Amino acid sequence: MTDLTQLYKEVILDHNKSPRNFKELKEYTHKADGHNPLCGDKYTIYLDVKDDIIVDIGFEGSGCAISKSSASIMTTILKGSTVNEAEHFFNNFHKMLTDEGKIDLTDKMCKTEVLKGVKEFPSRIKCATLIWHTMKSAIESKEKE
Repeated sequence: MTDLTQLYKEVILDHNKSPRNFKELKEYTHKADGHNPLCGDKYTIYLDVKDDIIVDIGFEGSGCAISKSSASIMTTILKGSTVNEAEHFFNNFHKMLTDEGKIDLTDKMCKTEVLKGVKEFPSRIKCATLIWHTMKSAIESKEKE
């Protein structure tokens, strides 16, 4: 195992053990539930969007280390971002795990590189992308809470 691979593994385990923004928001403008019935990962995401800025974000639920780490990393990236940036980050993350085009690794997106190795395990890609799809659903939702 290379030093970089070991570092990535440690970052994933840290986010799984101590997930950032693992909380239910009492006040939110967008909410969505995501569930992967194949493995049992199940999350709810909350976003508080004001003037097109994600001022707060939280998630709760349960799942494997990959899904929880992905959720934790995603929330740290999205907090303070615009809705358009969130959609851009979603597209880049999806491309990174599926090799469907060139990605734009901005400073914030570099944090997701620790999950790049997931694409070597096709059955785990859904674990990593579940929360991202749930976030996208929350943003696109016609029913805002």
